[in-house]
Amino acid sequence: MIWCFLLLINLLQVIFLWTAILLENRTPGNTITWLFILGLLPILGFILYIVFGEKTRGPLFHAKHIQDNSYNRWISEQQTNIKNGDLDPNTNYELKLVKLHLNSGYAPLTVHNQVEILLNGGKKFQELFNSLESASHHIHLSYYIFKDDEIGADVLKILSRKVTEGVEVRVLLDGMGSLSISGGFIKSMREAGILAEWFFPIRFPYITSQLNLRYHRKIVVVDGSTGFMGGLNIGDEYLSRDSKLGFWRDTHLKLEGEAVYTLQAIFLNDWYFVTHQEVKGERYFPETKIKQHLPIQILGSGPDSRWTSVLQSFFSTITMANHCIYIETPYFIPDASLIMALKTAALSGLDVRLLVQGIPEHKLTFLAMNSYFEDLLQAGVRIFEYMKGTLHAKILIIDNQLTSVGSANMDLRSFLLDFEISAFIYDSTIAGGLLENFEIDLKVSREVILEEFQKRSVIKRFKESSARVFSPLL
Repeated sequence: MIWCFLLLINLLQVIFLWTAILLENRTPGNTITWLFILGLLPILGFILYIVFGEKTRGPLFHAKHIQDNSYNRWISEQQTNIKNGDLDPNTNYELKLVKLHLNSGYAPLTVHNQVEILLNGGKKFQELFNSLESASHHIHLSYYIFKDDEIGADVLKILSRKVTEGVEVRVLLDGMGSLSISGGFIKSMREAGILAEWFFPIRFPYITSQLNLRYHRKIVVVDGSTGFMGGLNIGDEYLSRDSKLGFWRDTHLKLEGEAVYTLQAIFLNDWYFVTHQEVKGERYFPETKIKQHLPIQILGSGPDSRWTSVLQSFFSTITMANHCIYIETPYFIPDASLIMALKTAALSGLDVRLLVQGIPEHKLTFLAMNSYFEDLLQAGVRIFEYMKGTLHAKILIIDNQLTSVGSANMDLRSFLLDFEISAFIYDSTIAGGLLENFEIDLKVSREVILEEFQKRSVIKRFKESSARVFSPLL
């Protein structure tokens, strides 16, 4: 009798979840995947759905955005400036992108900026340490991964010393990405006067959809005038000190000027969401001394937004290209719209190149990524696998005029689940610098040739296809 009752409860639970999933109007493939998992593994499927499948855009994040009047006035001014010739008149697609970023991601166009491309960990940490040492009012730092190792200890020493000098230090870390940090490390931060908080901390045995929503951003703001963002976290492996991972290839940006205001606002919104503390005032948005004309938009994206802004931006940028599309990303698990955009561009005669990891960091992700290659190769997309070490840079270059650098991979996780940040830079000089680095990376990469790729075994194809089916869970 008890078993019949439990079986009935289980059946009702599955029917309820099936109905809920159908009413969410997901993509057909995603819907079928979840219905299959729930039907095959009812109990485990229920847990997986709660963690990985539940849609989270909506009520959870209603309190995330705060209103800073001075910042909103500045945004309004920037929106007006778009009409005053801040972009290259010869590339009218840029104006469309600017409006898209404003409407989908509330990303203002900033005009007066300086940008330095920081290639790999050595250059990033050198510039970061110099800026941290120069701080006089505040340091705001948020990372997906912050490790209790040599470089992590070095950062902690600087932050602790700056607190003794009267500098405000706020640190925001992802609960999953920085899970390896010991409680003593966080305790050391707080005892030193550092305001350290977790973004969606992991609290077992509680199982919620928050486990699958990760804070993947990497942001540092110093005195409201200097900012850092890109792909590099805090850890020894990002300085190529991990023998298993080998050489770590990544790209970061150092920003000065108006674009830092956007970085600051994104950080303070995130800080408010976690702590419910509003941090406001002119000292956090000081008047910039940068006069150089360099248009930039900083686009923050995540499940707190109504729109999948980074996906929409990548799609729109690719479809607007006239000559070439160069993509550098460690993980490539796109949706159908990006696949169609890339194939259409290649079939139209554009030079489309995709550079991905050749030495897998995550086996399942690598297998799922390979399942997309044959279709793209047949359309004329050239695909390269980076073989010097671990590729982690996230770069998009369009027509040698427009570039995007940030934390977002070209995969479903970055598009739908993670909190990401990307800089869109409308400048041919910056594009040229990133293009030079891209071409250097190609020299230590292996091109995937269609005829050779098609010779892989049936077993390997099966593994790739299976990994692709479960890619919504990766």
